[in-house]
Amino acid sequence: MHNDLQERLAFLHRVVSKEIQHLQFSSGRVFDQPLDVDRAATLANDEAFAERVEAFASRFCRLQDTVGDKLLPVWLQALGEKRGAVVDNLDKAEKLGMLESADRWLAIRQIRKQMIHEYIESAQVLADALNAAHDYQEKIISFANAMLADAQKRGLI
Repeated sequence: MHNDLQERLAFLHRVVSKEIQHLQFSSGRVFDQPLDVDRAATLANDEAFAERVEAFASRFCRLQDTVGDKLLPVWLQALGEKRGAVVDNLDKAEKLGMLESADRWLAIRQIRKQMIHEYIESAQVLADALNAAHDYQEKIISFANAMLADAQKRGLI
């Protein structure tokens, strides 16, 4: 394997580890109590809470992007697998046992717009989107950790 690929995997290992840590911190600050529609409705008047929600949404999206768009293709390349479009890479990861469901990953990716923009219109949409992201957070972390552990086991990192 090329040294560049090993360096890229090591770099992504460091980045993903930090992103996981930051997401878990933000998650704990937003979901320290249940997030229902009434609590979501307070965003308009509670700047501190709005900032915590924004940090969670941003960090969630960033980790999902890093794992799916950066780590996954590099991991596949390191395995000698052909890289393709995101959906093809996710399907391959599912077949290799790293990801539970490529379809669920893509569905969760669609909620980002609701977390970031649509809360202005509907506290219910925001609450649902944030709770879906929170529920899926551990799956993203597990997927990232599975690929990184596999790379380490194979001596790629």
